[in-house]
Amino acid sequence: MQNENPSIISHLSVGTNDFDRAVAFYDKVLATLGCRQIMLHPGAVAYGREYPEFWVQTPIDGQPATVGNGSHIGFIANSREAVHAFYDAALSEGGVDDGPPGPRPAYTDAYYGCFVRDLDGNKIEATYWDESKAS
Repeated sequence: MQNENPSIISHLSVGTNDFDRAVAFYDKVLATLGCRQIMLHPGAVAYGREYPEFWVQTPIDGQPATVGNGSHIGFIANSREAVHAFYDAALSEGGVDDGPPGPRPAYTDAYYGCFVRDLDGNKIEATYWDESKAS
């Protein structure tokens, strides 16, 4: 019997206007969370730990990639240190700070994360859930 996947999301995609630069950015940033390239197609690459969960691609319709206002993608970090590594890697690769690593008590005491804008302006996040602080 196959284990049931606990996720509710199959995969997510962000568009880019500079594919090679975006791939170099995500290769470094997602490696801090134990992710790697899982699949590669012309103009598209999928990242994950085991499965192709996060795609970076040039838009299929040939139009410029744009950012979704109000949307962001949160990645799971396994420690506070991983949140910091994600943040530092993103900034060193040209990402822009959108909320430094730290607790977010407005969310919950268990929540520790950071927010960054990638090279195309997409908002990404790394989050560590501290079970010892969960109520």
